[in-house]
Amino acid sequence: MATKSGKILAIDDNADILFALKLLLKPHVELIRTETSPSRIPQCMAEDDFDVILLDMNFTKDAISGTEGFTWLEKILQLDPSAVVLFITAYGDVEKSVKAIKAGATDFIIKPWQNEKLIATISSAVKLRESRREVSNLKERQKEFNTIMDQPFADFIGTSPGMKKVFNTISKVAGTDANILILGENGTGKELVARALHRHSARKDESFISVDLGSLSETLFESELFGHMKGAFTDAKTDRPGRFELASGGTIFLDEIGNLSLPLQAKLLTVLERREVTRVGANKPKPIDIRLISATNMGIKQMALEGSFRQDLLYRINTVEIDIPPLRERAEDIPLLADHFLKIFSKKYNKKVGRLSPQVIKKLTAYSWPGNVREFQHVIERTLIMSDSTTLTEQDFHLSAHTQSAGELEIDSYNLDDVERKIIEKVLKKHQGNVSKAASDLGLTRTSLYRRLEKYGL
Repeated sequence: MATKSGKILAIDDNADILFALKLLLKPHVELIRTETSPSRIPQCMAEDDFDVILLDMNFTKDAISGTEGFTWLEKILQLDPSAVVLFITAYGDVEKSVKAIKAGATDFIIKPWQNEKLIATISSAVKLRESRREVSNLKERQKEFNTIMDQPFADFIGTSPGMKKVFNTISKVAGTDANILILGENGTGKELVARALHRHSARKDESFISVDLGSLSETLFESELFGHMKGAFTDAKTDRPGRFELASGGTIFLDEIGNLSLPLQAKLLTVLERREVTRVGANKPKPIDIRLISATNMGIKQMALEGSFRQDLLYRINTVEIDIPPLRERAEDIPLLADHFLKIFSKKYNKKVGRLSPQVIKKLTAYSWPGNVREFQHVIERTLIMSDSTTLTEQDFHLSAHTQSAGELEIDSYNLDDVERKIIEKVLKKHQGNVSKAASDLGLTRTSLYRRLEKYGL
């Protein structure tokens, strides 16, 4: 161990053994506490959070059978189910040590020990404790999230036919392990659907891991998703599990899956087919047990026909599709959403604001909402913050003029490609060719906009 890490508790009735352990481990660990009596274990564990507990198998009260060691192992695991316990045992007690591992111990150390091997065993045990702590924290955060999201579909609300269809599909497939593909424009709530699916599944108490594939570079893809071993590349200082490993037992949500290049699609398909990942720098694969949910705002079926998205990967990820309608196509949900967000932000900013008037609702309904529910939420929040009144009027809502209605765009064709091309040209002109700003206005990622620029030769 290059740096001191880990708190160790050692219990043995032989003071010489404890002295030798303390002398050996002190340069390598953050803290080592020794006790000759196992009766002190509960108090020690109450006073400090130990990473590893070294426990003698036989004490003076019962010097041969190891029964006392098993009794204290059981008590330790009752006090802390994630405790990492290493038995200290004589050479002839290996059979009992194997039995101890089955009872919940992590490993055993044979007396007399080899110093280097002892240090390596404790180092591995400290890392195991850190991993268990990370998993425990992740599960606790997930439980807190589930408690907060106590409504059937939380912020994801609506009574329009399109939304009823979405809710109905969620109810039917949430309890299965079917792979789900969520389609919809930016801001429609694709991740909310993914979380609702997870929250109503048999995996709800396990991890929900969300990955924005659009933000991952080609070089980081394997390391982030599949993990890496120490020394696999320059910045790999320690072993690190990937997102698939972290999600094992639970759900992994792959957002913006349409942005993956063909080589990365091939690597992802291999993992999904084999249900195992191999960390970068490792030779041995690790099995994974995940429920896959993917999402994209791109025309992924058309991409598959054109050859820019693998047909076999598309078949793999879309056992069931959920298509979320854009907000402009479910205007009847706007009063519900407005009331919902007003309640949230009134409480957040300690303001008393009543329901919106029919005139305000009419104005909000007439707007095309290119950013969908995400934009709607931001507009409500911003308007409430800036207003000093308990009544919000039409004048309080400042909506972008260039997206006020589809009629402002002069079109001489109803061909969707022609209309999309004209809109992109107009927004690019507005931002003087700045692709990032144009993509933001259009509700697209830069990658998605570049694909369209290439498609239309712009």
